[in-house]
Amino acid sequence: MAQDLPDTVSGFDAAFTDAVNLGNQIAERDKEADLWDIADGLLAGAIQYWLYSRQPCKDPRCVECLPVSTAEGRMAELQRLIRQLSEESEYFHSPNDSNVGRA
Repeated sequence: MAQDLPDTVSGFDAAFTDAVNLGNQIAERDKEADLWDIADGLLAGAIQYWLYSRQPCKDPRCVECLPVSTAEGRMAELQRLIRQLSEESEYFHSPNDSNVGRA
């Protein structure tokens, strides 16, 4: 997957593209699969990897690790990032949202 991307693509862009492609591949393989289940599984895996990658180092005074030096700190940072990435998504608002005005 990521091997097909140009060398100039960042790790973020490669991971983002691969995750979307993986979800599409799973849905195409199993036409009966619930898209919400696929998305929930991808999200669970992404959260697991994110939490793994944010483990603080062994220095309790490390300034770089301070925001993620506790489980609560990691959760707060994860929630902040989820909000930011969600609001930046082209799918954040839907024409079918219940709070969309209709004429």
